[in-house]
Amino acid sequence: MRLVEAVLNGDRLALARLLTQVEQGTPAGLKALDMLFQHTGKAYLIGVTGSPGSGKSSLVNRLVYALRHPIGDASPKRVAVIAVDPSSPFSGGALLGDRVRMRDLAGDAGVFIRSMASRGNLGGLARATVSSAQVLDAAGFEVILIETVGAGQAEVDIARLADTILVVGTPGMGDEIQAIKAGILEIADILVINKADQPGVEEAEQFLRMMVETALTQKDTDDEGKRWSPPIVRTIALRGEGVQNLLDVIQQHAAHLENSGQSQERVRHRLEYDLINRVQERLLARWWGEVAEAAFREMLERIYRREISPCQAAEQLVEVTNQL
Repeated sequence: MRLVEAVLNGDRLALARLLTQVEQGTPAGLKALDMLFQHTGKAYLIGVTGSPGSGKSSLVNRLVYALRHPIGDASPKRVAVIAVDPSSPFSGGALLGDRVRMRDLAGDAGVFIRSMASRGNLGGLARATVSSAQVLDAAGFEVILIETVGAGQAEVDIARLADTILVVGTPGMGDEIQAIKAGILEIADILVINKADQPGVEEAEQFLRMMVETALTQKDTDDEGKRWSPPIVRTIALRGEGVQNLLDVIQQHAAHLENSGQSQERVRHRLEYDLINRVQERLLARWWGEVAEAAFREMLERIYRREISPCQAAEQLVEVTNQL
């Protein structure tokens, strides 16, 4: 397939076209993904999640710049960004504000930025994110940053697919309480207090530290080598302050994963998630193809009339499928 060959040869236009096909789940896109899969497994994925307004995009911008302009003798990394954007309820297109804010990176051939619209359905977006990350991995990008819009369960599911997960909050915005409600502290590898020049930063850090300590005491980890206490890092992304320190902490976490054997565990989790989702999609598509819509609508009406429960209806519909 020419498109695959072009992507492997560094053609950015071909990469953009292929990502569109993969995200839409077209037959050509899925075939290309199959062909590219053997070239994956080398990129490091960083998930960035947190409440809207916490400055995630600015922070991602600074992280990309730091990876492209490393301090000392380190080599610049090829970096891709997947920005999971909210979508217009009318057009379904991504709001490209994040990409506008990253325009100072646009001329860098070592950076690729991709916005993905949720179109009101974040459920299938996690699968599309995994697929897009695989394409970018095969295309030779060494670090892939996945930024989600907010901190709801669907966004958390997307961020969970990364190797290192950053949870970003700000002082005085109630992010600490939101984090507890979303259970987001459970997945955080690094906690970032952005806009650290604002009032309330000390209180926010103290609160988060207390929550981290509480969470660690509740975790059942027999192997001390696998235990990781999420550090709290202060940043002021708009001025670039604390970003190099954050990058150092990310690298420390990557080393911890590698040394403890958890790096491969996370890769396996990502592949397992992808496999389960694809099997579910295919089974559901086959089920819809085999069960007549009339039978489904009839069962729905019976549920509405309280003649049958949803559980009983589901059991009967599946039984009908098994008899076909």
